[in-house]
Amino acid sequence: MSVASPLATLDGQVQAALNAFVAVQRARLAELGPALDPLMSAAEQSVADGKRLRAGYCYWGWRAAGGDPDDARIVWAAAALEWLQSSALVHDDIMDASDIRRGRPAMHRAFAQQHRDAAWCGDADRYGVGAAILLGDLLLSWSEDMFRTSRLPPESLARAAPYLDACKTEVVAGQFLDLASSAAGESSVEVAMTVVRYKAAKYTVERPLHLGAALAGADDALLGMLSAYGLPVGEAFQLRDDVLGVFGDTAVTGKPAGDDLREGKRTVLLARAFENADDEQRAIIDNSVGNGALSTQAVAQLRDVIVATGALACVEQQIEQLHQAALEALETADISDTGAKAALRALAELSVQRQR
Repeated sequence: MSVASPLATLDGQVQAALNAFVAVQRARLAELGPALDPLMSAAEQSVADGKRLRAGYCYWGWRAAGGDPDDARIVWAAAALEWLQSSALVHDDIMDASDIRRGRPAMHRAFAQQHRDAAWCGDADRYGVGAAILLGDLLLSWSEDMFRTSRLPPESLARAAPYLDACKTEVVAGQFLDLASSAAGESSVEVAMTVVRYKAAKYTVERPLHLGAALAGADDALLGMLSAYGLPVGEAFQLRDDVLGVFGDTAVTGKPAGDDLREGKRTVLLARAFENADDEQRAIIDNSVGNGALSTQAVAQLRDVIVATGALACVEQQIEQLHQAALEALETADISDTGAKAALRALAELSVQRQR
């Protein structure tokens, strides 16, 4: 596995494992006939691209704990996290009423269009939401199924299973806090950072690292070190996501810029802006955030407020501080595999400085 590009080779291996898993599932469900094809095709499409960060952190957690770099079973186990991520995205797009995901129609929109194209009975949008909920549930089930069928020793799977369980529980808890804080119009930086930690930092970085390391037999000291590195990287990752959600290039991110503002997401970026705003700026925030029909001009006005209040500069500084804290924890870590240490350093850079 290349250290210079810690996800490059892994990406192809993960995709091959996902394809093989889908082939097994198609065979298992073949007796249901072609009516199931749209669901299975949507499942395949949901993992056809992506950053592979969670699988990558799982693999390099394995390596950090002394796992065999050539053991293909860890790739299969790590790939299971891609189903979990896809499940979360499908459900997230429903909750946010998003139209686009990775440059393509969100799954509930795609299912609704299939309904319209076939001129079926009933409401197309309701069908789309129902089908997408079922897809998300299926993908969540597959994450557990794929992990258990990695052929790793039963004692290794038993040792790692609590970390997969924690990953699934924590991300749902974080999603609910995100939903509730948006509904309540919460403007606290503290609450926003709690959402960041549970919705993203633990789920994207810390728990995948723990999962891979536990599979390789890591002790508590190493697991603690991985937390000291993984939590700040994960928090910086989500803060970067918040910035891209407002200031990102749609052609690169695959989602319309400003959608986080239209959806009313109470991010750290927005909380910082509200905290530093004057009365006029707060009125703009209160009157605009959460308006699904927000115009491009209104989004630009909100961006100006975020910049003028110093919120963007503050969050960028916080991202850099978190990045440095992670690197400092990594440098003092007792990891004998120098390749793993270099890869984790590169992964931190990739997570924090990404453009999508």
